[in-house]
Amino acid sequence: MDNQNKNLLLTLVLSALVIAVWTFFFPPEQSAVPPQGENGSDQVASPAAPDVKPTPSALDSQTVDADMMSKATQAAVKDTPRIKIETPEVVGSISLLGGRLDNLSLKKYKETLAKDSPDVRLLSPVGGDGTDATKPYYVVYGWMPAGGLPADQVPGPNTIWSQVGTGGLTPSTPITLQWNNGNGLTFQRKISVDDRYLFTITQSVQNATSAPVKLAPYGIIARHGIPEERRVYVLHEGAVRMTDGKLEEIKYKNITKLDQSGAEGQAEVLQAQTTGWTGFTDKYWQTVLAPISGPFTSVVKYSGEKSDIYQTETRLPVIEVAPGATGDAQTHLFAGAKEWETLRDYQDNVPIQNFVDSIDWGWFYFLTKPMFRLLHFLHGAIGNMGWAIIALTFIIKLLVFPLARKSYISMARMKELQPEMEKMKEAAEGDRQKMQQGMMELYKKHKVNPAAGCLPLLIQIPIFFSLYKVIYVTIELYHAPWLGWIHDLSAPDPSSILNLFGLLPIHTPDPGSPLFIISLGILPILLGVSMWFQQKLNPAPTDATQAMIFAWMPWVFMFMLGSFASGLVLYWITNNTITFLQQYTIMSMHGKRPDLFGNIKSGFKRKKAAAEEK
Repeated sequence: MDNQNKNLLLTLVLSALVIAVWTFFFPPEQSAVPPQGENGSDQVASPAAPDVKPTPSALDSQTVDADMMSKATQAAVKDTPRIKIETPEVVGSISLLGGRLDNLSLKKYKETLAKDSPDVRLLSPVGGDGTDATKPYYVVYGWMPAGGLPADQVPGPNTIWSQVGTGGLTPSTPITLQWNNGNGLTFQRKISVDDRYLFTITQSVQNATSAPVKLAPYGIIARHGIPEERRVYVLHEGAVRMTDGKLEEIKYKNITKLDQSGAEGQAEVLQAQTTGWTGFTDKYWQTVLAPISGPFTSVVKYSGEKSDIYQTETRLPVIEVAPGATGDAQTHLFAGAKEWETLRDYQDNVPIQNFVDSIDWGWFYFLTKPMFRLLHFLHGAIGNMGWAIIALTFIIKLLVFPLARKSYISMARMKELQPEMEKMKEAAEGDRQKMQQGMMELYKKHKVNPAAGCLPLLIQIPIFFSLYKVIYVTIELYHAPWLGWIHDLSAPDPSSILNLFGLLPIHTPDPGSPLFIISLGILPILLGVSMWFQQKLNPAPTDATQAMIFAWMPWVFMFMLGSFASGLVLYWITNNTITFLQQYTIMSMHGKRPDLFGNIKSGFKRKKAAAEEK
């Protein structure tokens, strides 16, 4: 096989490797599977004050039989009054049971493209509300006793609060919850929200007793089970936290493997001295606790298989409240979409340290971040994410053009040397060492580096992998239209060859079906065609096995990428088209114009000859 075809085969193999790895790590997203009833207790694990060793009585006060707690709490959540939440971006309610934020939907994002589609549900209560099918996922706040204060004298996850005044929570009207322990301590919780996704929670306690009291505030995010609709592997989903500038990501499967940590159970505990945040992240959404200042304790824990609750906590230091005095603590809560501009604004102006790093930038973050910003700029300038992807691909190809040019020139020069290499091969008469020495002299004489065509391809792989990552994680692709039949660039092409792209009234397989791979849409077919044309720039290898690999490669890719998001397929088509034009032009400029139609005809002739031989 000549060196030109070696380079092309290397390109195809490397591309196939990237796609195969991507397919393994990024399987097509499946529809959510509704849970079959409650799978354990709603009871969050009891937190411990940072500098006070938890006593058995303090821990036991919030730990009861799982099944009993599940039934009792479901009934309590359903019967307890709620306070409505309404902002331009979110809608939901707060339960007076524990003052828990357990009902929140994102108004700007719908579950499907249907006109009557419900809003994306972020947080859900235990037991549901009669219409919700998602697993419980909620935020609770409370106080841990210290210094001999009994556990039943402080509010916890199941305390019934009352509202001071009336009205719902809006950006202009904060709310205040209150609970009196009946022994001189009055607790209040003021909750405010901005016009996007940031809540501010101020917890306070007024001491009307004759003695000082010690206690510590905490916040908890509890998640029952793993969300079924998004189970990808390279894209991080699970716990995420920033501790004094250090980012840590713990996948759900690794949370279940955490070591036992004394009374904490399965947990990992970190101490933040200055600042940080902790919570859970999904592909497009996240819920994060962010204390306004340190120090604080950051905890990730797992309750065990029986209740299957994943939990993150932020615990503030113990405070001592003198008689007649009031102690308070303030934290932020982010619950919403991972919009880059929103996260950057909170990072710069709240501030929440390194908050944009809650987006999974991947291994090549030093490339992904600038690409991400460029895509957002193009989207804002053009107004359409599909065209922005095409524009971004053009810009990236322009930036790497010097590398591509070097590769294509090397391929053209190698092709010029092909006749001399064939003569040298005949003269060597099977002597491999003589052949290698002759080729090295030939390369040196004509100043050709055989590796020059491969190295640029290897260098470009991190760039294109980063571009893949950008297109995959950016929330602006979610339900974003391009043109015609493409109404959601984050979903596979909805058209199908099985019903002649909508001309026949035939139901086609859903994206979650194993048969979806044969339900090729227009974009995957265009992808296969673009790869086929790119391949035909060079003659097929003379070796029958290699020729067969080349012949099947475009169509294998077509099926492999058929279930990918339309935005990714659109990028790949654009990339193939630009690569074809670049290679054709550069090789023509060096006197080696590809015989495109001749290569196509010879391919069909070989197939016809092979069929006649059979």
